[in-house]
Amino acid sequence: MVKSLITCDCLGTQQVDSQALSRTTGLEVSPPCSALCTSQIDRAAAALQGGDTIFCCTQESRIFEALAEEMDLPAPPVLDLRDRAGWSAESASAVPKMSALIAEALLPAAPEKTLDVISEGLCLVLGAPDVALPAAEQLAPHLGVTVLLPEGSEVPDSRAYDVVTGRLRQAQGALGQFRVVIDALRQVEPGGRGAFVLTDPQDGGASDCDVILDLRGDTPLFPAHEKREGYLRADPAHAPSVATAVMAATHLVGTFEKPLYVRTEALLCAHSRAGQTGCTRCLDLCPTGAISPEGDHVTVDPMICAGCGACSAACPSGAISYDAPPVDLTFRRVQTLAKAYLDAGGSAPRLLVHDAHGAEMIRLSARHGRGLPRDVIPMELPVVGAFGHAEAVAALAAGFASVTLLPGPGADRDALAAQLALAGAIAGGNRVHLLDTPDPDAMSDALYDETAPAPVAEPVRPLGTRRQVTRQAARALHGDEAQLPLPQGAPYGAVLVDTDACTLCLSCVSLCPSGALGDNPDLPQLRFQEDACLQCGICATICPEQAITLEPRLDLTETALRQEVLNEEEPFACVDCGTLFGSKSAIDRITEKLSGHAMFQDPEKLRMIQMCDDCRVKAQMGVSDNPFAMGERPKVRTTEDYPSKRRDH
Repeated sequence: MVKSLITCDCLGTQQVDSQALSRTTGLEVSPPCSALCTSQIDRAAAALQGGDTIFCCTQESRIFEALAEEMDLPAPPVLDLRDRAGWSAESASAVPKMSALIAEALLPAAPEKTLDVISEGLCLVLGAPDVALPAAEQLAPHLGVTVLLPEGSEVPDSRAYDVVTGRLRQAQGALGQFRVVIDALRQVEPGGRGAFVLTDPQDGGASDCDVILDLRGDTPLFPAHEKREGYLRADPAHAPSVATAVMAATHLVGTFEKPLYVRTEALLCAHSRAGQTGCTRCLDLCPTGAISPEGDHVTVDPMICAGCGACSAACPSGAISYDAPPVDLTFRRVQTLAKAYLDAGGSAPRLLVHDAHGAEMIRLSARHGRGLPRDVIPMELPVVGAFGHAEAVAALAAGFASVTLLPGPGADRDALAAQLALAGAIAGGNRVHLLDTPDPDAMSDALYDETAPAPVAEPVRPLGTRRQVTRQAARALHGDEAQLPLPQGAPYGAVLVDTDACTLCLSCVSLCPSGALGDNPDLPQLRFQEDACLQCGICATICPEQAITLEPRLDLTETALRQEVLNEEEPFACVDCGTLFGSKSAIDRITEKLSGHAMFQDPEKLRMIQMCDDCRVKAQMGVSDNPFAMGERPKVRTTEDYPSKRRDH
């Protein structure tokens, strides 16, 4: 546990109330320095000797790390209070905001999960000879290079690297494990005088490599190619871009740590059942193609996954959840920020969610512009796409008046828009926004001009899965008697059944992946629990009568937590013993359809359809063409029978 904070007013350009911060955080906060990184570096050294100290300055973290190394001590943790809270055009007290940021910094960090990726430096260069060959010349001293030239190209005399010609048919994989297939492949046959001779063309030549340098200037080999690690692409007509790509390729040798961005639970996945496709939200959103179907569930290729977080935000069941950081840690950060701000005397805070690009915008705005308003609390995430509707609604229920997402250049705007639309429908009012601008001044102006609605009167901080948190947060915002209409594609909703068309065949029950649809073993009933429904659509797809439709909504009443009867019928009584089985309409319909069949012209056979299982077997045993009859039982052979058949006595 951190015991003290070292603050600095940065040559008097910000106000730091150390006594108030000590009261609100419960930590030891000494009076602020003015030049901790220069003339007062001795105070930094003393703090390092004492240990358990956070340095409230990220700008000069390099200075503090070097000082710690000189003193043979571990590098101190750093925290940015100045750019995010201290430098602001508003004159109101910064104590609530600083207290919130300090409380968030004290949360234990989740351990990072990684996978080792080994690259031996085998590089495939694609492109025309005038660009690809000079690039290969530069890479040859550092990597194992193979150049793929278009068909009919002349090959150079150099053997410093390999040259082949042909057409690239397919490429798959990522850094350290690319696999390519080449048609019309021709390789050099070294030896002999004059120009090199090429082998006969061959289709389907397969090869592996670690890095691909694409200088064709053609369509990229992969979707979202800028997120495919190990795939470097440059415009062949732009020499600086080519030089940058060549330089980057030389560094892709060795062992790298690939973060494991998501965690999967196959049993929770509602992708398909019995060959019927249901939920495809993650498949539709994944920009890199890292997600693919695998039976009833989907699988994620960790080598291709770029960690955009869109799948986690959209998954209705939690089968895919973001793990860098985990979803529950994001909830705790949101709730800690709100609670600490309110406990320190603040009111109506606003949450600004951003990534590393947004953090740089905040720093630029603080240094050269108006900075952030005192009531806007920034929260940095590795990717904004992992902050979905559940997190936004939870933030509003925790006490934030509004939530604003500031996406960086690589964010998926369409996926964010869908999540914000769903969050807006659940939260109601003008509470959730997308601030899409690369201009720090425009960002500040939008935040200063915003008039946020009043926050929730009684904040709540629920725990559980994303679905459970969403429901409890929505009840805090609207009460427990509301029913909220949601946009199409929402993961919450009801199943509506046309009782005139439904025959209670219960096919939907057997395939429902979440157990939202159920039956009654004692009566012909179709039951439904709305809180468990994922709106995957398998029930509507499998229904032979087309009697099922979906209605996206969020029912906050207790009814959604109970099993309700969607359809029920009078049970049919066995005509022989009176035992109840099946439904009357189904038996009547089957009897009517089979009455004209040649095999059921005998009234006794038609009557068997109206019998329970036990009575039907008994009835079949008594008919002339009994299917269970086996004829005369063969005579049992004894020992005496064998000698009588022998011919030697």
